[in-house]
Amino acid sequence: MAVPIELTVNGKTVAAEVEADTLLSSFLREHLRLTGTHIGCDTSSCGACTVHVGGRAVKSCNVLVAQLHGSEVTTIEGITPRDGSLHPMQAAFKACHGLQCGFCTAGMVMSAIDLLRHHPHTTDEEIRAGLEGNLCRCTGYQNIVKAVAMAAKAMGRQRP
Repeated sequence: MAVPIELTVNGKTVAAEVEADTLLSSFLREHLRLTGTHIGCDTSSCGACTVHVGGRAVKSCNVLVAQLHGSEVTTIEGITPRDGSLHPMQAAFKACHGLQCGFCTAGMVMSAIDLLRHHPHTTDEEIRAGLEGNLCRCTGYQNIVKAVAMAAKAMGRQRP
């Protein structure tokens, strides 16, 4: 059964008819061709599909797009500043070598941005706890934690 939806994705209004069981991750990748949102597990265990809905990080493989009618969604493609430079979190991941194969990176970046938005004065332990829903199969997470700490400073937030 097709369901009409309208939502804002990366600042642009999107209207479509989708099957009622269409996941947000599938809608973003298959219908909108926003392939920065990765599908790693389809069980919400890995976090590779993390996007922002209404300003909060959510795992898009665990949400039906029909539930989001009228919502605002931001993907990794939507965080790029107008001048085309990297978002401070992306720049920190690059500077700190917080990525290896890159598969988890978009989800990690989106989760880290949400973490700092809601908890700007984080310690390394709080960063680790805040990212525990995101799995990286390549690194020991040390450089990811360093990147989030660097981004916190770049985004004007003092750490304790």
